[in-house]
Parts: sequence; structure tokens; C-alpha cells
Amino acid sequence: MKRFFLFYILFVVTYQSLAQSAFAPLNQDYYHLLERYEIKQRNFTTAFFTSVKPFNRHAIADFADTLLTSSNFSLSKQDKFNLLYLANDNWEYSTEAENDSKKAVLKKFYKKKSDLFYVQEKDFDLHVNPVLVFAGGTDNQLENTLFTNTRGVQIRGRITDKLAFYTFFSENQIRFPFYVQQETQKQGVVPGEGFTKSYAGDARDFFTARGYIQMPLIKDYVSMQFGHDRNFIGNGHRSLILSDHANNYLFLKMSTKIWRFQYTNLFTKMIADDRIIGGQGNPLPKKYLAFHHLSLNITDNFNIGIFESIMYGRPDSLNNSIDLNYLNPIIFYRSIEHETGDNGNAILGLDFKWNVVKGIQLYGQAVLDEMKVGEFFSGEGWWGNKQSAQLGGKYIDVAGISNLDLQLEWNLVRPYMYTHYNEEIYSNYQHYSQPLAHPAGANFREIIGIVRYQPIPRLMLTAKSIFIKTGYDQNGENWGSNIFLDYNSREMEYGNTTGQGAPTTIQFLDFTASYQLKHNMFLDFKQTIRNIESEVARYNVNNSVSTFTFRWNMPQRLFEF
Repeated sequence: MKRFFLFYILFVVTYQSLAQSAFAPLNQDYYHLLERYEIKQRNFTTAFFTSVKPFNRHAIADFADTLLTSSNFSLSKQDKFNLLYLANDNWEYSTEAENDSKKAVLKKFYKKKSDLFYVQEKDFDLHVNPVLVFAGGTDNQLENTLFTNTRGVQIRGRITDKLAFYTFFSENQIRFPFYVQQETQKQGVVPGEGFTKSYAGDARDFFTARGYIQMPLIKDYVSMQFGHDRNFIGNGHRSLILSDHANNYLFLKMSTKIWRFQYTNLFTKMIADDRIIGGQGNPLPKKYLAFHHLSLNITDNFNIGIFESIMYGRPDSLNNSIDLNYLNPIIFYRSIEHETGDNGNAILGLDFKWNVVKGIQLYGQAVLDEMKVGEFFSGEGWWGNKQSAQLGGKYIDVAGISNLDLQLEWNLVRPYMYTHYNEEIYSNYQHYSQPLAHPAGANFREIIGIVRYQPIPRLMLTAKSIFIKTGYDQNGENWGSNIFLDYNSREMEYGNTTGQGAPTTIQFLDFTASYQLKHNMFLDFKQTIRNIESEVARYNVNNSVSTFTFRWNMPQRLFEF
């Protein structure tokens, strides 16, 4: 795998191309703005394909500039503020940015509103910004006060037009809400993070680091990204294909964008199970994910995507775990699996989005892990009918009310979805003991409602309601919710239904008021209520969490499960 990555890096250094740029980090609030304005103009933008995230900063700047100068539809003062925010955030590529500060700090710092320090020369571009998050709050299940203390730095830039780069580092001490602590104890890791240490009793101390380089392969058509970060596939609040719930991972991504197509390849190296203690000379077990996704704009307002992935990595008799066959970027992985006798876990499916009428978008996903057609239509509940589905809609400027947006989403994941057999740590759909798709794992139905309202330019109000109906295991059972279990330990062959096991409902309500003081500097007030009701008494808990947060150049940490 290392030689494969090195080959590509050496190859692209010699290539000539137009300007590369780093990507805007994954951030629900930020990406909602981009998706909102694509719905508002109805026709898809040619700058990026929204089903594959994150987006290129150059593309974001082009998109914001186009809308700021468009005469096709009216913009509210909130819309103008948002689009100018996007232009300023990517000002090095924007022609419409208004990012000059009235007065620099010590003549060198904050000459631009969005950057603590920058350098812009003909062949070199550099942006340096601090990362700070300070928060305090209460949790009805904890005696101690909640807190967050995050300090760090993020750096991005480019060298000539041949290489873009990004790095992020933060040092964190956090006391998480009770339900996050429960999940941490259950899986041995903080959701979305990697290695952590205990701090001040029930708090955690850890580093967070991301970084990558971006290079061209063929002009503006094919590019390569290599580093540690996360990716998200889909247009919904959740992704049943690949989400950003798990920790960062090493990956090589190739993106081909031409005509109405975007073809994305991911080759990743992941941690099979962090609970197997590593150490010097005894590293944590590794596994690999090969993934490709083809997105096509069939019309200017209807998109469909198809994908396939395979998770593998169980060492053979010679202790080899990498199969070079899966590094072929344009082959059907399932056929390779059959021809080589590999025991990897193949998943395939599709996604779509459709800007039906002005202001309304429908979207969805369908994912197939295993299926026999006869068993599927028999209605007998065969355990191997492992599928998941999503259907959602977005409605912006609801009933003509400017900047009032609504999103509704339904998700269904069948029992034993994403699981595998035998050495399951090498082939189930997880990384670092965290699901790669939905945080609830499998065996559930979910309904999500999100209302966003921006009454004034700097204030965003967001209310979320999440309802999950699932089935939990009792001691020694496997009803299909826990994707970390071998599916051969299942309870029965037939009669399986979604939500089987101990009937359990999860109700998650969240309200957030976020005020932007300056560029990328926010004050957040958040109230979260999370209730679990189950036939198994030990799972029952009522959680009420209130927090007040100051954050600078950092998205919200969201634990919506």
C-alpha cells in the first residue's frame, strides 16, 4: 500500500495543471449553506457534486461569486451575508470577496478578516488561523460541570499551481455529556476521535490531527488527495454509505470530473479494532477499504450516483493483508472477490437527488450488503436480507418565509447490515471501533426533522428532532443491532424484522442558537434532551444537557445518536 501511494505522489509531481486548492472542512452548518443555494437556483452548480464531500475551496468561491452577481433570483440580506461569508472564507479564489480589514493588528495580523496571518505570492499561498473552543455546561446525569478546552491551529495553502496542502492540530480536554461517556465506555473510544486518556476523573484528554496534500493528475479533470481526514457520501443528514461519524483515517482519493460525471475512488487504511491493545512492536490491527462512486447529472436538476465498496484485510498465511487487485480504480470489486476467493465484505448501492420544483429537493440512498432475490420476496424474514434505505426532502424559504428551511429524513437499516463473519474485525463496516455509516449501527428505523431559521444575518437558530426505533441485545444475544458482532452468532435464520430484540426507542431533541461575532467566531447556546426507553431496564436513561460555547475556526462537535 505504501508503494502504491508513493507511486502516485511521484507521478503527479511531474504533471502540469491549473490551480489546486484545499477543501473546506466538513461542517454541517457550512455545507447546509452550499446545499441551500443550489436548491434555491434549482439547477445544479457545475462547481461541485454535492453527494461527495468535502468540497474544493476554489469551487466554493466560484459558486458564491456566481450567485452574488446573478440576476436570476433575489437575495435577502441574510443570503447576501452568507454568500459573502463563503466568498471571504475562500477569498484567494474569489472575485467578489470583501475581506480587507479596516485595520491590521500590529500591522501584520488580520490584514484579512478571515486570516490571522497570510502570505500571497506568485508561487506561494499560505493561511494560518488559530483554533479555540471553550465551553461550559450542565448535565442532569452528572455532578461535575461539562467543559471543553480546545486549542490548536489550522494551516492551508498551495505551492505554485501543482500542490495544495492542509493541516489541523488541536489539543483537547473535554468532559462529555453522560450519554457520550456511555458510548465511550461501550466502544472504548470517544465517537469521532481516536486514542484518548482519562483526565480529571470522567473527562478525556486527547489530540486531534488531520492533514493532506492535493495534487493534479490531468489538468482540471483528475486530481489526487492523500492524507488523514474523513469523507461523506450523500445529500442527507445521515449517510448510509460513508459518513463522518468515525475517526480520521489514512486515504488516497482520486476524483475525476468531466462533462456530467464525477467519479471518486477511495483507497483507505483503517484500524480493525482499537480494543486489541497495541504497543511497541505490536501495532493495532489494520484493514483496508476500497471504494468507488460514480455520480451523474442526468438532467440539470436530477442526479443519480452508484457506488461499491469492499472492506478486507484478514492476514493470510504469509501475514499479507493487502490485495493489489482492489487497487484497480475501474473494476467491479465483487467479481474480484469471487475470482480470488477473498473473504472481504462487499457493499453496493445508489443515491439520488432531485430539485423537483423551486425550493424543494428530494434525495435518498439504497444500500445492499447481501440479498437473495427469492428470500427477499418470500417475506419470511431471512437474516441475510441485509439492506438499508433513506428518503428525505429539503424545503427552503418555507411558505415564502425568507431563510426558514425545513428538512425531513427517514432511514431504515435491516438487522445484521454492515456485519461479517469469522474474523469480523477485518471485514465489518467500522473503523477504530466506530461505525463508518450510521452511528446507530443496524436494526432500526429513524425519522429526523430539522428546522433552520436565520432571522438576522449573524444569528442561526436550529431545532432538530430525531426518533429511532431499534432493538437492543441482552447478555449474550445478537439481534443484529451491534455491527461489531459476527453475524454467525445471530439468534435465528428466519423471522427477522427491523427493530427486533428488546424494543427500544431513542428520542433526541436539540435546539441551538449560534451567533457569529466575527468571521468564523461563534457563540453557541445548545439545549439537548435525549431519552431512551427500553424493555431492558439498564438501558433506560433521561439526559438533559445545556451548554454555552465560544468557538473560533472550529465546527460544532455533534453527538446526534
